[in-house]
Amino acid sequence: MNKPLTILEADAALQLADDERQRCEIWTRVMGYHRPVSSFNKGKKSEFAERTYFLEAARPR
Repeated sequence: MNKPLTILEADAALQLADDERQRCEIWTRVMGYHRPVSSFNKGKKSEFAERTYFLEAARPR
């Protein structure tokens, strides 16, 4: 029978060395479709860095 892992054992099992990690890729929505930021040209990367994000409040009922 399998023994359940404790939180500490599970956390230790999930630890990876830096050379084992996979680099995360950032995607963004551009003109109605999703695209990886890594495919942007120099100008688009600069524009992406200057973007301002906001949260719209829910409409009161």
